[in-house]
Parts: sequence; C-alpha cells; structure tokens
Amino acid sequence: IECERGGLFFLDAPVGTGKTFVSNFLLAKLCQMKHIAIAVVSIGIAATLLNGGHTAHSCFKLPLDLSKRGKENCSISCGSIKDKLLGECKDLRHNTRLMGGATVLFSGYFRQILPVVSKGTRADEVNASIKLSYLWSSVQKLGLRTNMRVQLSGDDADRTFSKLCQMLDIGNGTSVGEKDGWVSLPFGHMVSDLKELTNKVFPNLRNQLTNHNWLKTHAILTPKNVAVNGLNIKLLEQLPGERHMYNSDEAVNYPVEFLNSLTPPDLPPHNFHLKIWSPIMLLRNLNPSKL
Repeated sequence: IECERGGLFFLDAPVGTGKTFVSNFLLAKLCQMKHIAIAVVSIGIAATLLNGGHTAHSCFKLPLDLSKRGKENCSISCGSIKDKLLGECKDLRHNTRLMGGATVLFSGYFRQILPVVSKGTRADEVNASIKLSYLWSSVQKLGLRTNMRVQLSGDDADRTFSKLCQMLDIGNGTSVGEKDGWVSLPFGHMVSDLKELTNKVFPNLRNQLTNHNWLKTHAILTPKNVAVNGLNIKLLEQLPGERHMYNSDEAVNYPVEFLNSLTPPDLPPHNFHLKIWSPIMLLRNLNPSKL
C-alpha cells in the first residue's frame, strides 16, 4: 500500500481462526495511516462485524439484480460526504494494472458454501466461484489455520469438540475413518424422539424463562425451516399462560389456501402462536443506511 503497487489477496481461513480480527486490524491500521479503506460484504449480518462495514450493494449503489439493465444512476447528493469522497478517488478505468492498482483483500472459507445461482446446477455454482475467474491466477493466497476462538475461550468442551470433529480434515476430504461418505463423531447422545430432544436441550424450561443468559446458551439446530416451526410449537406448549394466535393478512390475487401454505425464510408462518415470555428473534435491519 505504501509503495502504491496494489495487489489482489485472498485470506483463506476456517471459522474461528481470526478473519474478522485480521480485517478489523487492517482497517484500523489503514485509518491510522490516513488511507481510505472500505469494508464491504455480501450480507448485512456480516457487515455488523467489521468496523464501518457495509453491504456491497449499499456501498457501491449496485442494483440487486445485475441481469436487469435499467436506468443507470447513482443517488449521491451534491456536497455530501460521499460526493467529496468521490472527488478524491482516482480514475482507474484506463489503468492496465490488476484491479486498477488498488489493493483488494478477499476473505472467506471455500468449504462452507458455494455461490448461490438461481435455478442453477451444482456445476453452475462451481463455475460462479472466484477460483474459476481469470483473476485467480494473479491472487496471492494467505491462510489461517489455528482456531483462536477455541484457544482464547479456555473451554475444554470447545477444545474437545474442535479436536474430535477434525474440521480441517473433513473440509479437505482427508478425514480418517470415513466410510460411505459418513463421518463418525465420538461424542454426543442419540435421542429417540423430539420430546426427549427438547427435554435434553431445554430442561426445566418453565423456570428458566426470565433467565436470558441461560436461554442464549441453549439452541436446537435443524437443516430445514419446517422442523424449526414444529419444534417451536412443541416448546411453546411447555410455557405457562394463554396462547395468542395471529393470522397474516390475506390477498385476493392468489388462492388463500396457497398463500397460507407458504413458509418463506425469515418470515413467521400464516398462523403464528405466541405466549408471554416467549423468546423472539427480530430479523430486521433497523438501520439500513449503515448497511
């Protein structure tokens, strides 16, 4: 950066190894050096983890659907902070260097999830990866491997879980003892039904309703939203008090039965049940201008 040579870097690091810490450290260092550094991510939740983080669409005024070409404009007010910042930017359009001579750092973990391609096949998702970009051969690869989250927590259970799971070996496809695609984990307990599961994870739930610290350390992870809705109803039945039912508004454009059957992600079901003291997670961005 000091030599203004630019470059393209990729920080490949599994969960807990310190991607966020390294990114925030670099942002703070560049700010101390009076350089302009922009932290952008693809989703709003990740943006809250970085100092001054924004989503790429919000920061660069990108359309949500890049395949639709409409009126191309950028809504930046004259005399605003962004207007003054644009005046200090360099014109990179005719610069033949990689990324126009700017220094760009990507970070992530390829073993988590491939790019989402609407109605695409597995091959389409692989082809959309940055690894197949013509830029990838020019990227300088960096890596983090030590799980700092486990090292700093001091929790023996976390350390045992990380060691037994062999996360890096599983991600690299080099796990020992793998048979027919299955990996045996020598810990945990099997339960025979959902009732036993809820009793194991949420024991004595009625007496722990007001204990927020206890509730934050207990959760059931499922692969599909359908299972989440069923578990929530069963747990709600254990809570004291009267049950309140809320129905969604209905439209006449489509059959009511069809609308009521939809359960889109991040939205409650058509028939929503609640009781007093029921924990609720609000999945809504209350400050969109900062993301």
